[in-house]
Amino acid sequence: MVTVDADALSHVLGAVDLRVGIGRRSSLAAGALLPIPTDTITLVYIVAGAVRGHPPLGDGCRLDVDPDSRRLRLDSTEARHDLLVTGDAFLTLGRSPFALEAHDETILMIADIELADVASPLPALLPPFLTVTGFDAVEPAAAALALNMGVIDHTVTPARQGDPVICRLMATTVLLSVIRAWAANGCAPTGWPSLSSDPFLDRVVDAIHEEPGRDWTVERLAGIGAMSRSTFAERFRSAVGRSPADYVTEVRVDAAKRMLDAGRSVSDISRELGYASDEGFSRAFRRRTGQTPSSWRLANRTPVPA
Repeated sequence: MVTVDADALSHVLGAVDLRVGIGRRSSLAAGALLPIPTDTITLVYIVAGAVRGHPPLGDGCRLDVDPDSRRLRLDSTEARHDLLVTGDAFLTLGRSPFALEAHDETILMIADIELADVASPLPALLPPFLTVTGFDAVEPAAAALALNMGVIDHTVTPARQGDPVICRLMATTVLLSVIRAWAANGCAPTGWPSLSSDPFLDRVVDAIHEEPGRDWTVERLAGIGAMSRSTFAERFRSAVGRSPADYVTEVRVDAAKRMLDAGRSVSDISRELGYASDEGFSRAFRRRTGQTPSSWRLANRTPVPA
């Protein structure tokens, strides 16, 4: 069984921040198919019944909990290997078309997840999908939250101020608990949670996140990674999927969003993030988001809980 360093796991979980995480309850008749959206992270908790995956869920690493002994085991070969039942949890990153088929009358709690930091390394650290069978036994507190992760039906009960905020916090807790159960009990691959299996590149990524406003030239980043400029640029793009400059900009824009949410002025943000002028910061922000910083703040203002 692969063990994961507790500090490394805590670092990964502590960096996860959701912008959207509102659940919905879905009832399926036996044999019904539920397509799961692509290009988004989807968290599913089986409230009642059972579902199979298309393609089969057995293709991925599974964490199983014996219902009698409560002992953990990996990669069960039992007949229900591809069947998720009441109390199980499932996470997909939406990298390819996928659907769930109800084995019998089934109720699911589903949360569509959007990370607040688009440059977050989390998607690169996880497999296309992961399952935790017996999630309610491994993480009973999080499973209890999952049962009530969705906003109350407004046609039955009027929406309360702050519901989206509370639901996002609940979805965050459940998501982190699913990842922790998967990683801490032997499903994570050797070397996890390294982004690139390259400690030199990981050191560069950490430095960018710690100081997004620093003057990050390729030469300076290559020096942190102990590589030549050309070698670093090629290895970074191959491992992270974008150029160093693009990654720095993404990290800065995500940091700017958090500062705008906190009420910081555009001038303060532009200076802290290393831009020579407010205009330069606004242009970079608009290229990434399609909005000026001020417009983005107005459009994304979070309601204050009652």
